Amino acid sequence: MKTIKRYSPVQFKATPAKTETRDNWDVVMEYDSEGDGPWIVDLSHRLRLDLQCADPESKQPFGMDIPKIPCQSILSDGVLINRMNATQASIYHLAGGTAAMPKENEYTDVTENTVFVAIFGNHVFQICEKLSNLDLSDPARQAPFLSQGPFSHVPCQIVTVSKEGTPGVVLTCSRGYGRDMIDAILHAGKEFGLKPAGEARFTDWIAGLYV
Repeated sequence: MKTIKRYSPVQFKATPAKTETRDNWDVVMEYDSEGDGPWIVDLSHRLRLDLQCADPESKQPFGMDIPKIPCQSILSDGVLINRMNATQASIYHLAGGTAAMPKENEYTDVTENTVFVAIFGNHVFQICEKLSNLDLSDPARQAPFLSQGPFSHVPCQIVTVSKEGTPGVVLTCSRGYGRDMIDAILHAGKEFGLKPAGEARFTDWIAGLYV
């Protein structure tokens, strides 16, 4: 059987220091010069699912409950679940590795259809403020929480994963916006020293946030 090569919609102008091939994706684990943060990490190879049904709260993807209130999120054991509206939820597998697709037909794998990046470290919210009017650091909301709306004029899902310690967000949008979205984020973050980082740095960060 012919192997189908899978390509990320995200391309950084940086030199990889360590890479892995995983499920036909080339994954950068570390770049030559990542600096002290903030960082942007390409996670487009990590499993993302869209769930649509009349009663999402009746489902338990990866053994987890789905939040009942729109824009609430739950992070546990490396899985992030976001309630979008009355009939829809998104599921991000942040822990990496292999994850089995749920068997119910209400789930759609959107991994290869979308961009998925993490932005974390000091000044992350100042960077995001340049690109969106969404209040991603809303003091009245407890992280993690979902925001839906324009980011660099593109419809996005943005989850504020952490507001304390090392703050950060994950962001997803349609694959076709990949190049322009990354250019806009890096331009907005230039004054704060935003640099591409490999998956290993993200893994260390997210592991400390598991509930």
